[in-house]
Amino acid sequence: MKFVDEARIEVRAGDGGDGCVSFRREKFVPRGGPDGGDGGRGGSVVLVADEGLNTLSDFDHQRVFSGERGGDGRGRQMSGRSGEDIRVPVPVGTVVYEADTGEYLGDLTVGEATLRVAAAGEGGRGNIHFKSATNRAPRQATSGTDGERRRLSLELRVLADVGLLGLPNAGKSSLIRAVSAARPRVADYPFTTIHPSLGVVRVGPAQSFVMADIPGLIEGAADGAGLGSRFLKHLARTGLLLHVVDVSRVYDEVDLAADVRSLAAELGSYDPELAERPRWLVINKIDLLPADEQDTLIAELVHELAWQGEVHAVSAESGQGTEALCRRIMAALEAAPEVDDG
Repeated sequence: MKFVDEARIEVRAGDGGDGCVSFRREKFVPRGGPDGGDGGRGGSVVLVADEGLNTLSDFDHQRVFSGERGGDGRGRQMSGRSGEDIRVPVPVGTVVYEADTGEYLGDLTVGEATLRVAAAGEGGRGNIHFKSATNRAPRQATSGTDGERRRLSLELRVLADVGLLGLPNAGKSSLIRAVSAARPRVADYPFTTIHPSLGVVRVGPAQSFVMADIPGLIEGAADGAGLGSRFLKHLARTGLLLHVVDVSRVYDEVDLAADVRSLAAELGSYDPELAERPRWLVINKIDLLPADEQDTLIAELVHELAWQGEVHAVSAESGQGTEALCRRIMAALEAAPEVDDG
């Protein structure tokens, strides 16, 4: 299924039905008086979080959603039928904005959560409401009000406890494959991962967390370079970031410390609060280093970065260090306060 994390739709709530002008007509009742009923209320448009969805791709095919119009009032004080609300399923994690103004409308983070995005029109009043001592035969009624019309911008942000951050081919996809049942594509060329992948990491019988593999970032990502900021937003809900570094690139005379600083700057450029999120350094592919050089190279990188967070050396390919990393993540998540992603 195609992964789509942005969509624009138009929602139109149903108009209210019109009130009725009617007079009671019965045999032997020559002056029965007004008996026009009220119009029915229209149907609203409601977004519903559906745990069975993980993409906004359905909105490629349908972009307009309309609530039902309310029925008109009738004689004998009969009100019109209320219009049916239309319930539009969206993935859990969908953030909703007014497309024209950018106004934040809501965030559907829990399954079955609902958000009314277009309010229905109210029904008009029938002529029975206008009867008075001086107007015993009113011939006036009101029309139903219009339902709300809106253009919405939908933005899907994955719900994960841990986000993987790093350059293309740092081994993020290999790492999530090694510790979970997720099977993102893995290859030896840049941008193998082109959309976020989620995996549930089980540490114990009742202990697990969700890890997100975000497409690799390059310098200028916050300004749209490479896959750009389109996927940086998926890190917003994560409580912990793992900065994955391919340590084997040191043999290609790559400045690993400069790469780490570059991506840290991209985080700060995109969202200063995100840059302050707890971030661990995960040095990957240590199996490609000679055993007698591993500790030295890792120590040099940590020293050059003046790294203050936790450091973990792993090999996603062989599994070395991955179990210890996952157990440490689980302990940190259980001890950490819940992230407020706005």
